[in-house]
Amino acid sequence: MAPQNQSNVRDFFLIGFPGLPEKFYSLASLAFLLIFSISLCSNLIVLVLILLRPHLHQPMYITVGNMAVSDLLFDFFTLPKIIGRYWFGDGSLSHSACFTQMFFVHYLGPLDSFIIMVMAIDRYVAICKPLQYHAIISNRVVAILCLVFWIFAAAIGLSIMSLGVWLPYCGPNGIKSCFCSLTPVAVLSCVDSAPARRIGFIIAMMVHIFPLSFIVFSYFIIFSKIRSSSRTDSWHKAVYTCITHWFVIGLHFFPRMTVYTYNQIQLIPDADVNVLLICLYNFSPHFTSPMVFCLRTQEIKKTLRNVIQQVIN
Repeated sequence: MAPQNQSNVRDFFLIGFPGLPEKFYSLASLAFLLIFSISLCSNLIVLVLILLRPHLHQPMYITVGNMAVSDLLFDFFTLPKIIGRYWFGDGSLSHSACFTQMFFVHYLGPLDSFIIMVMAIDRYVAICKPLQYHAIISNRVVAILCLVFWIFAAAIGLSIMSLGVWLPYCGPNGIKSCFCSLTPVAVLSCVDSAPARRIGFIIAMMVHIFPLSFIVFSYFIIFSKIRSSSRTDSWHKAVYTCITHWFVIGLHFFPRMTVYTYNQIQLIPDADVNVLLICLYNFSPHFTSPMVFCLRTQEIKKTLRNVIQQVIN
C-alpha cells in the first residue's frame, strides 16, 4: 500500500461504462450476472469432472483444469463488484481492495496466456510427434509447467501492481473500467503516470507476445503436418478443431493487444469502446474456453452424460 502521506484518496469508485445511461444499469448488471453464471457453471463442471474421473487425468485436461481455476478466480475477484455497482450502486473499493484486485487482474491474465501455450505444446507434440508423445508429455511434466507459470505469472502481477500502488492519488477517484487495472487507475494519479504505464505496457506486451508467437508457430506446423496427410477426413477434422481453438485464442489475445496499444497511442477516442474491449478479452474466453477445449470433446461429453444418468437413476 502507498505511504499515507503520499495519497489523499482512500477509496476508488468503479464507473464501468462512462457513457452508459442510468436506465440501462439493470440490463448491464443482468448481462454481467449472466456472464458470471455461465462461466461459473461451465468451469465448475469441467473442474469437477476432471478431478473426480481418473480417466480424465491426462495432460490436456490438466491444462484445461488449470485454466478453469484461473478463470474462476478472475471472475470471483472482478465480476461481483461490477454487478453490485450497476445493481445496487455499490461501486466503491478501498485503496487496498483496488490494488489487491489489480494484482489478480495482472496475475491471472498472463497466466491464461501461458496455459494456452501449454495446450499448444501438447497439441503440437500429439500431432507432429505422436510416437514420442508419452515420452515427452506426461502428467508430471504438464503439472510442473503449470506450477512454474502460476509462480511466474504471480511475479508479473506483483510487478505491474507495484507500478501503480506507489503513485500518489490526490483527487479524482472514478475508474473508467469494470475493475481495477494499472492504466485506468494510474491516470488518476496527481503526478505524471506515463512512465509507469509505459513500463506496464512493455511488460504486458512481452508476456503475451511470447506465448502468442509460440502458439501461432505451433499451429502453423500442425496445419502443415495435417495438410500433408493423405486422409481428407483428418484434414477436415483438424481444420475444424483448430478454428474453434483459434476462436478462443483470438478472443483472449487480439482485443487485449488492441487495448494495450490504444492506451499508449490513444487511437480510439471512445472510452466505452475501450471498456467493452476490456470486458470482451477478459470475460468472453472464460465461458467459451471450457466449451471449446473440453465440453465439446467426445470423452468429456460421454463422461458428463454418464454422470447425469447416474444422478437421475
